[in-house]
Amino acid sequence: MSDDEIILSELSDDELVQQMHDDLYDGLREEIVEATQILLDRGWAPYEVLTEALVEGMRIVGEDFRDGILFVPEVLLSANAMKAGMNILRPLLVETGAPKLGKMVIGTVKGDIHDIGKNLVGMMMEGAGFDVVDLGINNPVENYLEAIEREEPDIVGMSALLTTTMPYMKVVIDTLKEKGIREDLIVLVGGAPLNEEFGKAVGADAYCRDAAVAVETAKEFMKRKHNSHVTA
Repeated sequence: MSDDEIILSELSDDELVQQMHDDLYDGLREEIVEATQILLDRGWAPYEVLTEALVEGMRIVGEDFRDGILFVPEVLLSANAMKAGMNILRPLLVETGAPKLGKMVIGTVKGDIHDIGKNLVGMMMEGAGFDVVDLGINNPVENYLEAIEREEPDIVGMSALLTTTMPYMKVVIDTLKEKGIREDLIVLVGGAPLNEEFGKAVGADAYCRDAAVAVETAKEFMKRKHNSHVTA
């Protein structure tokens, strides 16, 4: 690693933001932490650092992931680097009451202990400016209900990697209907064995084939949600 070539603190703001996009792309955690701190020290608002440096950087990563240029291991590195920057910004964003795109509760369903895909979606959603509450793996319907009551999310995300655990998504969605809260939520489902037909069959709002699609879909639904509130 020839670090002496680029001294982050000597770059102009624009160059530094550009460098952060590159470093996120390469999954360079320490550089992202250092650059995040430099921008804050230069008087950047936490929300600006989030949107212009981290979110924009992750958008580029997301696009290349969607187009098959980047793969899961690389995207996980990028997401981890982004998370390190987020760790610095999160408390500051809370203090300043920065706008959020929305809140998502996400978890792998009961009987399923796979979490790479879910983690990736969570990180990418956070990188896009959503608040993410990760319930982890093997979640019975009660876990989702408790989290929905506690967190009041806009979006509920469910993941499954086994064909045997896929049907449990319907159990959760049917329970949301019974409780009369299904209409208030955007329900997104994902996982390798799923497809669009399955998403429709279980009553989800959308099936998301990967993390990049999940972010695009979530943004789209949030836009519609806001619009319907404005016109209501």
